[in-house]
Amino acid sequence: MTINEELSLINTYSRKELKEDEVYIFTLTLCDNEIDRDFERFSLASLNKLKELFKGKTGITDHSMRSKDQSARIFHTYIETDSAKITDSGEPYTALKARAYMLKTEGNADLIKEIDGGIKKEVSVSCSAEGCICSICGKDLKKRECKHIKGRKYAGKLCHGILESPTDAYEWSFVAVPAQRKAGVTKSFFKEEQTLLKGTEVIKSITEDTVITPRQAQDICEYIKELEELSSEALTYKQHLTEDISRYVLLLMPGVNAK
Repeated sequence: MTINEELSLINTYSRKELKEDEVYIFTLTLCDNEIDRDFERFSLASLNKLKELFKGKTGITDHSMRSKDQSARIFHTYIETDSAKITDSGEPYTALKARAYMLKTEGNADLIKEIDGGIKKEVSVSCSAEGCICSICGKDLKKRECKHIKGRKYAGKLCHGILESPTDAYEWSFVAVPAQRKAGVTKSFFKEEQTLLKGTEVIKSITEDTVITPRQAQDICEYIKELEELSSEALTYKQHLTEDISRYVLLLMPGVNAK
């Protein structure tokens, strides 16, 4: 892609027409199909879906939800496969890559130097997926649990979750330690993710400048609903447990007062 073609894409997101000397452009590896530190990986179908979802998404730092922490934006995404490299799950290594831009301003000068110097390199993505499939038994772990534990091996196969059916992409962030080991800024700028924050983390991070998407608001509501359901189940369990213990005590010691 030529610089003019890239500027054309960039200017679909800007309110004024930006020139080459006004923007700094770099390449990112957002995520891939390798098993990450959380023992999860994206399927190839998920990477292709995320390719569309991440177009136009903003870049921030440490998944901060404050608008003032926005520093860059993705204007182009593409899939790159290295058939010579095989992942731990036996697939050709495939990565979702992106071209992003930021403005050459005094405020961004240090960040640009840190990217060029390899200091700011690792990134993490924030997105949501409907399914997380157990690699051993095929059950959707978001709908029901299975007996397998991620990170353990069964008959020589490493158990991990396969993230399927992405529904939204929120942002990408510069972080110190990404979940995916190879996610980050590539050396050649022309040529490399919870996780949506958990409900409590989202709420704790809210400030006057915070803007959340309808999907994030829905996730918070679902998280609260889940806590309410767990609380109800816990109370029911406590009641049943109390009744069982009382019954056993009375059988063993009939002279004890039932109350």
